[in-house]
Amino acid sequence: MASSLSNGVIWLGISFACVPFAWMILSSIRDPAEIFDVSRMFLPRSLAIKENYGRVLAETPVLSFMLNGIIVCTLILAAQVATALPCAYAIAKLRFHGKRPLLALVVLALLVPFQALALPIFLGLAWIQALDTYFALVAPFLVSPLAILLFSQFLRAFPDEVIEAARLDRCSHTTILLRIILPASMPVIAAFSVFSVTYHWNDLYWPLIAISSADLAPPTLGILFFRDADGGDSYGSLMAAATLITLPLALVFLIAQRRFVEGITMGAIK
Repeated sequence: MASSLSNGVIWLGISFACVPFAWMILSSIRDPAEIFDVSRMFLPRSLAIKENYGRVLAETPVLSFMLNGIIVCTLILAAQVATALPCAYAIAKLRFHGKRPLLALVVLALLVPFQALALPIFLGLAWIQALDTYFALVAPFLVSPLAILLFSQFLRAFPDEVIEAARLDRCSHTTILLRIILPASMPVIAAFSVFSVTYHWNDLYWPLIAISSADLAPPTLGILFFRDADGGDSYGSLMAAATLITLPLALVFLIAQRRFVEGITMGAIK
């Protein structure tokens, strides 16, 4: 009875979470005039798949926006892993003065909202004339406190004997990181990758500030090009664009699902 009740609550929560996605997909294939017709929410009178998706692909370079998103997310993720893994290794496995205050600073960094840092970062990028570039999109996110904390928690459970054996074989810390720690950390890296890619793929706040050229617009900023100043928003095309942009995230999560769950739970199990 308790198990059935728990399953029912879980399915109810899943259903509520899926409603916005179902509305987005259904709105992308129906005529814009029927989108807000509640009586025909799940049974559209007519379909406008060709019109909505055709306008997305023909009138706006949505594929270019998605390519920009792939480039930005890949650069950010690579930089975050490259900086977080050595920091986490040092915090979890090395002894040095100031380790506890350093870990406290990492935790405190998680409490600082990005909006509080946006203005000084914007002024700094403007001073070096780096706005409206890929560098402007990537630079504020090169280091991730979340990645450092997540990786260090995982590495605390990593056997010290393996590292000591590598040290006896005269392996440097760089060799240990590249040949031992990095391969063993793939599950937690995959878990963090889902968080990182999802956040930066969907980010609109910073691209709206740092980018003014449509050629460099990431997916979320590119959707704004569907706004019609005279006739209002074309919601059918907007939902079609949103569906196309959401699809890669769903595929990434489905591919990394097993690694994601493994990486999330591995750091908590010792």
